[in-house]
Amino acid sequence: MKTAVVILNWNGKKLLEQFLPSIVNFSINQAEIYVADNASSDASISFIKQNFPTVKIVENSTNGGYAKGYNDALQHINADIYCLVNSDIEVTKNWLTPILDTFKKEENTAIIQPKILDFKDKTKFEYAGAGGGFIDLYGYPYCRGRIFNNLETDNGQFNDTTEIFWASGACFFIRSKVYHQLGGFDEDYFAHQEEIDLCWRAKNKNFTIKYVGNSTVYHVGGATLQAINPQKTFLNFRNSLLNIVKNVPTKLVFFVIFSRLVLDGIAGLKFLLELKPKHTIAILKAHFSFYANFIKFLGKRNKLNKKDNYNKHTSIIWQYYALGRKKFNELK
Repeated sequence: MKTAVVILNWNGKKLLEQFLPSIVNFSINQAEIYVADNASSDASISFIKQNFPTVKIVENSTNGGYAKGYNDALQHINADIYCLVNSDIEVTKNWLTPILDTFKKEENTAIIQPKILDFKDKTKFEYAGAGGGFIDLYGYPYCRGRIFNNLETDNGQFNDTTEIFWASGACFFIRSKVYHQLGGFDEDYFAHQEEIDLCWRAKNKNFTIKYVGNSTVYHVGGATLQAINPQKTFLNFRNSLLNIVKNVPTKLVFFVIFSRLVLDGIAGLKFLLELKPKHTIAILKAHFSFYANFIKFLGKRNKLNKKDNYNKHTSIIWQYYALGRKKFNELK
């Protein structure tokens, strides 16, 4: 099973200096390693050539973000399994083995995520993916080990292998034939939640998505776009709404969209009360962008086979804020 570990880079020389060695050291003999460079203006390319001659480089002509960056690069990479890795990921010894074994044993498993812990505090799960992702009734993503900003301590509670709804783009394994069958990432997302859309589309094609907890990586998180950056707020709110239009079953889609408009308005007020007006403005911009893209995404929706395959019986906002359930195993 030919495997390619592909690291997307944009002006990330410092991150490559810190994190590329672990990937090279712990992937030898199991995978070819690529850096997909999004038209960096720093010394990333020369650094790789001088220090890691075995690492192959794919140079994209523009910085198209996460979605277009990978779509462009993967056209030039021949492999059975793509492992898409953020440039701020540290991997561990034998991290590839349990995941590749799962692909070999389970033909219908198309996408896999490892356990993702916080590089800054390796006892904690990391925000972007943690122990595998799910979607609630209103299209809000949450994870085993992470509900909103509440991060659980890793006590081995998620050392299992189990089916999930979405896998984190921070460390995302996918069969190449499935990636291309689905048309890759939707480039209209630019960045954030495009992996949720891809997983949702895979689910709608009856593919299985798995979390493999005996493979561990550590993620810095926010290394390329800080969590406090309003642009991240904009992308997350807008792309979450686009996911709903594109993927939620017809009988629920307009109810969910209306509910989200109300809930996002409350989130905007919350940011104001917290003296974070830039994030309130980002939510407003997200909604205007959503309205501008609504018809376009309805057209994309018509090409998909949508199914009731997400958790439409759970409101993560209600459980977290009203009922105080802040750990995955407390959810009903």
